[in-house]
Amino acid sequence: MMCAALLGEKGIDVTLVEKNKRLGMKLNITGKGRCNLTNACDTDTLIKNTVTNPRFMYSAFSGFNSDDVISFINGNGLATKVERGNRVFPVSDKAMDVTAVLEGLLKKYNVRVLRECTVKEILTAQGEDGSFTVNAVRVKASDGSIMELGGDAFVLATGGLSYPLTGSTGDGFTFARKLGLDVKDGRPSLVQLKCREGYCSDMAGLTLKNTGFSMYAIKKGKEKLVFKDFGEMLFTHTGISGPVALSASAMLGKYEGEELRVELDLKTALDADALDKRILRDFETEKNKHFINSLDDLLPKSMITVVVDLSGIEPHKQVNSVTKEERAELVRLLKHFPLTVIGTGGMDEAIITRGGISVKEIDPKSMRIKKSDNLYVAGELIDVDAFTGGFNLQIAWSTAHAAAEAISLSLY
Repeated sequence: MMCAALLGEKGIDVTLVEKNKRLGMKLNITGKGRCNLTNACDTDTLIKNTVTNPRFMYSAFSGFNSDDVISFINGNGLATKVERGNRVFPVSDKAMDVTAVLEGLLKKYNVRVLRECTVKEILTAQGEDGSFTVNAVRVKASDGSIMELGGDAFVLATGGLSYPLTGSTGDGFTFARKLGLDVKDGRPSLVQLKCREGYCSDMAGLTLKNTGFSMYAIKKGKEKLVFKDFGEMLFTHTGISGPVALSASAMLGKYEGEELRVELDLKTALDADALDKRILRDFETEKNKHFINSLDDLLPKSMITVVVDLSGIEPHKQVNSVTKEERAELVRLLKHFPLTVIGTGGMDEAIITRGGISVKEIDPKSMRIKKSDNLYVAGELIDVDAFTGGFNLQIAWSTAHAAAEAISLSLY
């Protein structure tokens, strides 16, 4: 929609082929229906938060950055606001309002929109050197009729594989492979982490705020910190979710085959000594209570039994009998609560797809496929992905803008 609107604004005749009844089905569910449309930061920060192939995005981010996105949305009648972590949302908190802005521009600039139409084939003329020109696309309409749409330039913007019910069923991956392009397998990203420990299920539904999160990769006996964050997370029946866990999942592609260990700091406001003193004060107040009944002020209810089991302290031991060594073990546990990552949730619950058309196949300034003189690509179909916080939608806007600019220059 962004690419089509930008081209339409330049007076170019554009047709947008949409397989769904409605435009923006995935956009409408982003940010839990609120649409975290970008992150209010500079280009260097955009790059730092891009996990896969960040250098590829430098030109596109420079050409259309987060300020440009905000100005574009505001300039078309939708006010925005900045929240925690520089996340940008519409003031209305409605993702559908962002979709409405884009739809309005498509109408304003006379972009032809074909709904419930599926591209079945990309028709090309092959060059002797392996290059190709796209002549047309063969499209099947909802009534079963087939049409061929020609053009001077074509943009693949089919999305990835995540949330397939919104139409992201991997069509672009199939087209790209048939065209002989290198395509990295699609994997779920920004998705819940599955953990080995059964006690996650015991705490399912528990949300922790202001939690320290550290993930370590272990290879050949050596351990290194690969991700560190602070914020909100949630226990599920199979592991952990929430913002910090989702962002951590983006790192899994770099450490496939390695053991991944997570440590949670449940008391980030206190160092070990201060936490020990806090526990001592609680024990003084509750000195005649059993250990298992003395932690109500320290931990959420659903976490108490788990922590007691892991601490090794006898549950019905009176707190005035808990030794200094046992207390030190409790402190260590609260500052380094252990989890082991064994996988992720599936594509049906992933926010984005990791993988896609290799960046080696794409000119980073124009988003044109190097082997073609008139095929461009934008959005999640490219093998680029980022952390949560609006960065992935920024990738979509920036690559769409780069493609639109390049196409308009090639036609005029």
